[in-house]
Amino acid sequence: MKKLLAALMFVVACGAAQAAELDTSDKAAIRTAIESQIDAFKRDDGKAAFAYASPRIKSIFKDPDTFMNMVRKDYRPVYRPKAVSFRDLEIIEGNLVQPVMVVGPTGVPVTALYIMERQDDGTWLIGGCALTEEPGKGI
Repeated sequence: MKKLLAALMFVVACGAAQAAELDTSDKAAIRTAIESQIDAFKRDDGKAAFAYASPRIKSIFKDPDTFMNMVRKDYRPVYRPKAVSFRDLEIIEGNLVQPVMVVGPTGVPVTALYIMERQDDGTWLIGGCALTEEPGKGI
């Protein structure tokens, strides 16, 4: 068990190191993409919010209206956040992930794990988002 824990800690440390190697402009672009999508959610601007989704996400949801309906239903904390706080980028299961602590409309903090994907033109788009319980806070 101790060996497994040590191996997992090594993988997490390596992932954090890889994420730390991104240059300042990439980190800023990732943050801007997420902030811009959240701002679009706040304005109910589905077209603008959908623009920050990766091609894979766009192929799943097909259009801004379908995408926004899913966000309204399943992602209330990022759709209507009361507070947003960015954490350090991480590599999780080979994916570049931007953790963002979000306090949703109910006042319960959650962490939104944004999977970020660099496009061929160098831009960063959101390839997915998972909501997880904020450690120590409970849901």
